[in-house]
Amino acid sequence: MGDRAGRAGVPPPRDANARRVMMAQRSVNTRPELALRRALHSLGFRYRVNLPIPKKRRRRADVTFVRWRTAVFVQGCFWHACPEHLHMPKHNAEWWWDKLQNNVRRDKDTDAHLLRLGWLPLRVWEHETVETAVAKVVEALAHQGHPRAVAIRARSGAVIRENEQVFTGP
Repeated sequence: MGDRAGRAGVPPPRDANARRVMMAQRSVNTRPELALRRALHSLGFRYRVNLPIPKKRRRRADVTFVRWRTAVFVQGCFWHACPEHLHMPKHNAEWWWDKLQNNVRRDKDTDAHLLRLGWLPLRVWEHETVETAVAKVVEALAHQGHPRAVAIRARSGAVIRENEQVFTGP
């Protein structure tokens, strides 16, 4: 197991247990992702699911609004090192730290790549309520000029508070 070379920059699993944990983790159709998609669909939004990032085929957005050039990522607190909820494993702590920091670096690289292409990356955490996540998506889409999002924002009069990060970018 330890003698297998992984992808560049990705530490190979340190033991069989770490490999089992990672392989058992869902990468699509997680509960938070499904809840967000249901809520967005009920508001009349249409989107693509699990779409590859342009020019980065191995990276995928959870929910993509292609015409509005907006990519939504639903971040798991453990796998993306949530500053509020990350509980580091005690077994193989150094290996896990490297693994999770590589995930964070990859997320930042993906966001920078999307911004260079003129896309808007939006990251929501699994611990956020569905209402908060939907409000962030609606706000981001309204920022991109999506007419349904603009109408919803105008009707509700709700705007995300300034201290909440709506989207990454300038």
